[in-house]
Amino acid sequence: MDFSTKLIDAKSNFTTSKTACIVVGVFENKKLTPEAEALNTQGAISSAVKSGDISGKTGSTLVLRNVAGISAERVVLVGLGKETKLSNTAFGKVAQATAQCLATLSAADALITIATYAENNNAAIRSLVLAIRATAYRCDSLKSKPDVITTGVKKVVFTVNKNEQAATRLSLAQSSALANGIALTRQLADLPGNFCTPTHLAETAKKIAAEFGLSSEILERKQCQALKMGSFLSVTSGSDEPPKFIILKHLGGKAKDAPVVLVGKGITFDSGGISLKPGAAMDEMKYDMGGAASVLGTMRAIAELKLKLNVIAVIPSCENMPSGRATKPGDIVTSMSGQTIEVLNTDAEGRLVLCDALTYVERFKPAAVIDIATLTGACITALGHHNSGLFSRHDAAHDTLANDLLAAGIDTGDTAWRMPIGEQYNDQLKSSFADIANIGGPAGGSITAACFLERFTRQYTWAHLDIAGTAWKSGANKGATGRPVSLLTTYLINRTAD
Repeated sequence: MDFSTKLIDAKSNFTTSKTACIVVGVFENKKLTPEAEALNTQGAISSAVKSGDISGKTGSTLVLRNVAGISAERVVLVGLGKETKLSNTAFGKVAQATAQCLATLSAADALITIATYAENNNAAIRSLVLAIRATAYRCDSLKSKPDVITTGVKKVVFTVNKNEQAATRLSLAQSSALANGIALTRQLADLPGNFCTPTHLAETAKKIAAEFGLSSEILERKQCQALKMGSFLSVTSGSDEPPKFIILKHLGGKAKDAPVVLVGKGITFDSGGISLKPGAAMDEMKYDMGGAASVLGTMRAIAELKLKLNVIAVIPSCENMPSGRATKPGDIVTSMSGQTIEVLNTDAEGRLVLCDALTYVERFKPAAVIDIATLTGACITALGHHNSGLFSRHDAAHDTLANDLLAAGIDTGDTAWRMPIGEQYNDQLKSSFADIANIGGPAGGSITAACFLERFTRQYTWAHLDIAGTAWKSGANKGATGRPVSLLTTYLINRTAD
C-alpha cells in the first residue's frame, strides 16, 4: 500500500480533487469542518448531517457517492465529536472507524483531510497509517484458495498544514516502517507451529539482516551446550525440532555506545511438556513465540528507518513438547549463570529459556535490557487484554526505563501497566533442593515469574513485558495483534531523540 508523501496543503480547494474517495470531518453540533464545507457546494453534505444520517459523534461514518459539484467519486464523512482538538486516544478511535469504512469501499485511493484536527498531528498520521494497514492484513496464505478481496484503498494521500509538512514526512516514514514491522510480527505469530519453527525464526532473522545490512548469528545446540545453557536446553529436550539461539544486531549508533538489548521468548509451540496443557485452545500456543515475533518486527522497523542507535535482539527459540526425553517435574537443571532450578512445572518454561538469554546478554554491557514474553496466564487475570504487564526494579535507573516504556505505550495506544516486584515475593520461589523453583504458586503468578527473571538481571538495567494478554486475540477474530511493536519501536525512536 502506498502512503503517499505527496502531502497536500490543508487549505487547498478540494472540489477539483480527482480521487476515488475524500475523507472529511463533521462535529457533533452538526457543524462541518472547513474541508467538508468546501465540498458542500450544493448542500448535499449539510443535508445529510441535518437529517441525522451521521451523528458527528467520535468515530461515526457516512459514505456519500456522486456529490454534485465536486470531482471526487465518494465523500466519507467522519464524526470528530465536539468541536475541539482530539486527544491521541480519541483520534485513535476516529482512525479505526475511518480505516474500517475505507476497507469496505472499492476505491483505488483516498485523500484524508482529518489529521489536522488532532492535538498531535504526527500521532494522528501514525494512527491512520497503522489502522489502514491493519485492515489490509491477511492471514489466509495457507488456504488452498486464499480469499479474494476486492475492497480497500491502495493509495492514501494526507493533507497537512504547510508548516508541518517536514514533520509529517518523517511521521509517514516512521509509521510505514512501524506498520511493516507489525505486519511481520503478525505473519510470524499467525503461522502454525509446523511452519513457524525455531529454524523458521532463525531464517527470518537472517533475511532481515540480509535486506537491511544487519549482522546475525545463530547458535546451535552444541554451542548452547558449550555455553552451559542448561535451563534453555532443558525445555527443548522433549522436541525433535532443533533449538536456535538467535542474535540480530542493528548497530546504527556510535561504536562506543552501549546497546539496548531486546530479548524475545521464542517458544514456537508450547504443549506444556510433561505438565501437559488442556486440549481446549491449545492451538493458540503457537502464539507463545509472540515475544520473539515482536522483537523481529521491531528490528525490521528500526532497520528500515536506519535508526541511529545500537540495538541487539536475542531470541532463545525452541518447542516445549512431551516425550521420553522431556524434562520431568521435579528435575533440577543448571542455568548458564550457575544457579540451579527445580522444575516444578514444565509448563512454566518461558522463564527457563529467558533466564539463560538474560545471562548471555551481560557480554554486551547493555544500556538497558527489555525482555518480551507471553509469560503468564496470571497477567491476563490481572490486566485483561488491554495492557501488557510491565515489571522492573524500583530505583532511579529502572524507574526511568519503566516510565519511558509507559510513555511510549500511552503515545501509541499500545499501553502497559507497571506491576509490583520485590523481595517479599521471592519467598514463594524457594526450593528445598535447588537455588530456586521455577514456579511460586497461583498467588501473584505474573509477579513471581518476573521475580524469577529478575534474579538473572542484576548486572544491568532491566524491564520485563508480559504480553500474554495482548499478543493475540481469541474467538471469532482470532489472530496476532502485533503488540508491543508500537511501544518498543517508539521507545527506541524516543531514545535517539533524547
